[in-house]
Amino acid sequence: MRRLKAIVAVCAALLAGTGAYAQQNSDAGYPKPLKEVLAEIQDRYKVKIKTDEKLMADKTVTYAEWKFRPDVDQTLENVLSPLNLKVIKDSPGNYKLSEFQYWNWPVEDGWKQLDKIASQYNDKASFEARKALLRPQIYAALGLSPMPAKMNTKPIITPKRVYDGYSVENIALEILPGVYINGSLYRPLNVKGKIPLMLSPDGHWYQHRFRADCQIRCATLARMGVMAYSYDVFAWGESGLQFKSSDHRKALAETIQALGAIRILDYMLSLKETDPERVGISGGSGGGSHTVLMTALDTRIKLSAPVVAVSSYFYGGCPCESGMPVAQCGGGTDNVELAAMSAPQPQLLISDGSDWTAHMPEHDFPYLKKVYGYYGAADKVENVHLPNDKHDYGPSKRFPLYDFVARNFHVDINKIKKDGKIDESHTTIEKEPQLYVFGDHGQNLPKDAIHGFDQLEKVFAAATGK
Repeated sequence: MRRLKAIVAVCAALLAGTGAYAQQNSDAGYPKPLKEVLAEIQDRYKVKIKTDEKLMADKTVTYAEWKFRPDVDQTLENVLSPLNLKVIKDSPGNYKLSEFQYWNWPVEDGWKQLDKIASQYNDKASFEARKALLRPQIYAALGLSPMPAKMNTKPIITPKRVYDGYSVENIALEILPGVYINGSLYRPLNVKGKIPLMLSPDGHWYQHRFRADCQIRCATLARMGVMAYSYDVFAWGESGLQFKSSDHRKALAETIQALGAIRILDYMLSLKETDPERVGISGGSGGGSHTVLMTALDTRIKLSAPVVAVSSYFYGGCPCESGMPVAQCGGGTDNVELAAMSAPQPQLLISDGSDWTAHMPEHDFPYLKKVYGYYGAADKVENVHLPNDKHDYGPSKRFPLYDFVARNFHVDINKIKKDGKIDESHTTIEKEPQLYVFGDHGQNLPKDAIHGFDQLEKVFAAATGK
């Protein structure tokens, strides 16, 4: 009897359109809290979903159970896509709730997108037309059209430290009023004539340009006869004196990093010893994405070597790689097409088996060979694939870089060899403060330096007339 009365009460509430039950109808959109919906999915489909309270907080699913389908994967996509959420499948029946990763596609989808992009050209002339279309659009997408005016301030340079076959000096360049990009320049000793240059950005690895392996790479290039310029990404390293580390995950980071690299090139090419015909760039991970972007943007770069970075199905997981709408240029592009824009200049792509470059030899590299073939330069693009390697810039990646740079910049690799093998042991690993421009505690930061992302936005808007 009591059960009958409860049923009657529920029906009465529904018919009256009052109370909590009134929300569960088409007028209200059948809303349910996401937390409840995921619990229902786990119970109904007998799966486990590792959830995150922060991701679920204050989120409501409309027409929730109307989105359920016989297949749990389709159900989860129906439920989560409108909320910009997704699940990562750890194993059969086990999922983890995640934010929607706009920059990470299924492999097959990335390949199909690249095929669609590639269908727009079939020879040198049509690809040159594509490049002519893309490049100004990329500048505009970054907010660098018009370009901010060059600063007239002199670089700030620390005293030179001299080591075995190379020297190091730290340099700060003002790239916008009160905004500085810091780096370290590794120079070869006792070299006559023009000297080639390698820009050496890096990824999101701990300690960034202060890491031992970054110092080893730059010092070894210098000992081989190449100037290597290692520099901070935005809001990392000494840039942290002006901005919070969280600012690095804002879209403008991609723009500021590109502007910084352009101004570094301006400075280095103003030096009488720099050879403008031998200018290259090589970074790993996020620095590899930056390498591809800079090569597409700046035709002064004559050689590129993106490391564990390039993929048609991965656009870069940090806003400093994919925060600005570069991928929407030309009706849609990706990092592989941007890499192809370096044709016919020498390019080395290093990939490994543990990240988004794992499938490089299967689809993306053949595309690059084809584009380079339009120029009769298929031999100018190379891929070193290391299927058993991890995501790093270790010796297995550095050694092919040295060989590639030596062959294409015509420097003597034997300078860094001992008994026929590459020897990196002559590097002096400096302590982090030795690589600072502005002192151990930032005490030498110029008084006109701005502080905070809000000030940066104002300065950037004023510099670009936006």
